[in-house]
Amino acid sequence: MSQKVLIADDEPNILISLEFLMKREGHQVLLARNGIEALEVIRSERPALVLLDVMMPGRNGYEVCQAVRADEALAGTKILMLTAKGRDTDIAQGLGVGADGYVTKPFSTQALAAKVREMLA
Repeated sequence: MSQKVLIADDEPNILISLEFLMKREGHQVLLARNGIEALEVIRSERPALVLLDVMMPGRNGYEVCQAVRADEALAGTKILMLTAKGRDTDIAQGLGVGADGYVTKPFSTQALAAKVREMLA
C-alpha cells in the first residue's frame, strides 16, 4: 500500500537518493528543503512518515518535530530523525521532542528501508 513519505533535508544528494529509495519501496514521495517548507508540507499533505534532518535552514528538525507534536491534528504523523548528529545527547534530544526513531548518517539503505517498513506497518 502506497503511503506518503516526506523527506525533509537541505542536502540535494540526500534528497535524490532517499527519493529514489522511497519510490522503489512503493511510497508517494514529498520533498522539503528546509524546516519551514517541511512544516507547510506536513500540514497540507499529511504524510504518514517524515524523514527529518536536524540541521536545516529556517527551522531545525527538533523545532519541526516539536511543532508537529504540539498540533493535535498531526498526532498520527510518524517522525524518523535522519541526521549526522549522532551523539547520545543529540539522540536524546530528538526522542525528547517526540521523534519516533533516530537514524544517524551515514546509514545503510537496506536498514533504513527496513526501519521505514517497520514504522509504517
